[in-house]
Amino acid sequence: MEKKLQVGILGATGMVGQRFISLLENHPWFEVVTVAASPRSAGKTYVEAVGNRWKMTTPMPESVKNLTVMNVNEVEKVAAGVDFVFSAVDMTKEEIKAIEEAYAKAEIPVVSNNSAHRWTPDVPMVIPEINPEHFEVIKDQKKRLGTQRGFIAVKPNCSIQSYAPVLTAWREFEPYEVVATTYQAISGAGKTFKDWPEMEGNVIPYIGGEEEKSEQEPLRLWGSIENGQIVKASEPVITCQCIRIPVLNGHTAAVFVKFRKKPSKEELIERIRNFKGIPQELSLPSAPKQFIQYMEEDNRPQIALDVDYENGMGISVGRLREDTVYDYKFVGMSHNTVRGAAGGAVLCAELLTAKGFISAAK
Repeated sequence: MEKKLQVGILGATGMVGQRFISLLENHPWFEVVTVAASPRSAGKTYVEAVGNRWKMTTPMPESVKNLTVMNVNEVEKVAAGVDFVFSAVDMTKEEIKAIEEAYAKAEIPVVSNNSAHRWTPDVPMVIPEINPEHFEVIKDQKKRLGTQRGFIAVKPNCSIQSYAPVLTAWREFEPYEVVATTYQAISGAGKTFKDWPEMEGNVIPYIGGEEEKSEQEPLRLWGSIENGQIVKASEPVITCQCIRIPVLNGHTAAVFVKFRKKPSKEELIERIRNFKGIPQELSLPSAPKQFIQYMEEDNRPQIALDVDYENGMGISVGRLREDTVYDYKFVGMSHNTVRGAAGGAVLCAELLTAKGFISAAK
């Protein structure tokens, strides 16, 4: 790419916004030139606005420290300086829907980490290795919005990343019934132990809204485009429980599966190890070389050892074995704020750029 695309981050001071900034430091295609947040942060430098709330383990990039934070609600002003934006705003669902659509109508592509538009029929919700063809619905969305360049694309919930790719690798064996329990890190709530000390040594058996997302969003990934809208798949039926556990990063899932065409364990492992998608074929900058790794040891994957596999963009799977009630069971694990949030959105933006949906505005 001759010239880097100019990127804005909406909701730049929050945890996912910070993750976007750290992931985009020295990105070969994208350069963060604009940071926008709530009116109370507007007018301050980024380093002033974040203050002592920088939650990343790496230092704040020098390139963003002195950027003046813009008011995220001043859409035309923010839009004037960027080719596209990442959205990680912290607002109500209706407010997020409205502001993301306002940016799209200002002819700015929006790649969102938020859940507000995940069920808007003509908004693609994509894991690039699983359903890149859903980006084709963007042309229908643009017709509805009346735009030439502007559109919204989203990535799915962090909780499904540790098992939806695995089930996708096994689609030929027709999984039809799935039970999943996810054990989710506190960063999924935008927290660290410093600001959520009551999570230390604790487990909370409820995360608002997560179970419905975990059961339904994979079906949208496996859905089809019909008449300019995405229609979700009907199978497999998934039931899920979501539990908050005292780890900083990394969501783990314990999963049970029934298949119509029962495979051997060796076939399942082979499909996992060979599963790849268009990000690997195109060697996109953020794409993991090996999307899913299978680990033979009985005590893997582990958060402490495996959460940063492929820079946090890969999925780790282990403990695959036959079950007495279901056909097979396994444990999956993924990094919730990298693959599950900002990194997944960056990979979507890379694919959208490679496919010509995102390009320089001028």
